[in-house]
Amino acid sequence: MQNEIKEQIELLNEQGNIATPGYARKMLYVYNRENVKAPKTRLKEWDYYYVGNKEYALCLTISDLGFVGALSLTVMDFVTPAQFTNTSIFLFPMGKLNMPRTSESGDAYFKNGKVEMKFENDGKTRRLTGVYPNADKMGTDVSWDITLSDFPEESMVIATPFDKKAHFYFNQKINCMKAEGYLALGDKKCPFDPADSFGTLDWGRGVWTYDNTWYWSSLSTRLEDGSLFGWNLGYGFGNTTAASEDMLFFNGKAHKIDRSKFIIPGDDEGEPRYMEDWRFTSEDGKLNCTFHPIIDRYEPFDLKVMCMIPHQVFGYFSGTAELEDGKVIELKDVLGFAEKVHNKW
Repeated sequence: MQNEIKEQIELLNEQGNIATPGYARKMLYVYNRENVKAPKTRLKEWDYYYVGNKEYALCLTISDLGFVGALSLTVMDFVTPAQFTNTSIFLFPMGKLNMPRTSESGDAYFKNGKVEMKFENDGKTRRLTGVYPNADKMGTDVSWDITLSDFPEESMVIATPFDKKAHFYFNQKINCMKAEGYLALGDKKCPFDPADSFGTLDWGRGVWTYDNTWYWSSLSTRLEDGSLFGWNLGYGFGNTTAASEDMLFFNGKAHKIDRSKFIIPGDDEGEPRYMEDWRFTSEDGKLNCTFHPIIDRYEPFDLKVMCMIPHQVFGYFSGTAELEDGKVIELKDVLGFAEKVHNKW
């Protein structure tokens, strides 16, 4: 049994620990920064957006990691395939970005030199705008103006403790938002049509332990009958005894499944072969998929005492996923991503 939260409650108790670990289908936890008991350098807050279609995608992050902040951009080309990533770093933000306390409304904004990002959220639409000069380090200026709408009624919300006092992970993932606007690569405009372009939000707040390895997968698509389907799968985010963040989404409703497993060739031997086909399963048997990679976004930042080593792999999922009502969703070559990330932060 996993603990589902169904009424609004405070996230943290007086000791700065998760008051009631569990998951929810809506933003029912109330996050107050004043209740965090860890030093400002340890609190991590980020808003990450993925916007894409079958041909290209844009990943954007505004993050305050305490001792360091970052504006990060990735452009994906699924046709070639190819990608490039760039990150603008600044030191010791420690809350100065005033990241929103809820995912339901509020703006995130920062400008670092000539790099500028703004995420506006009035509760009805989310508008993502910005510019990143020389983003590919070969002279290409990247800009974007994208509006996300049709927020689903339900999403994945998780409150997870670590086995250490005053440490916690609080997160919401919103899939299947409709995306409209453009990505500009120099003079080339890449449009996002809401008929086939989707946005995903990864909204995270927490005080993490120093050394972590996590797995995460996300998918949003329109099925042949016009229905919207997506998923959020993941583990490695602390003590998940009370709940995991594995969830399927169908036409705006969330369907909880049991804990997922990412089977990466060679991973059990410590030598993952990321570009070979993976398998995805769940403990309740409701998920059974293969994953065929086409791009491994490997952008390590390794200072030994501090590191961020991500393998974010993009590719095509095929298989089946079963909803809570027994309906079976069949997938064939649906674009999504899965990652394994090792951080010391």
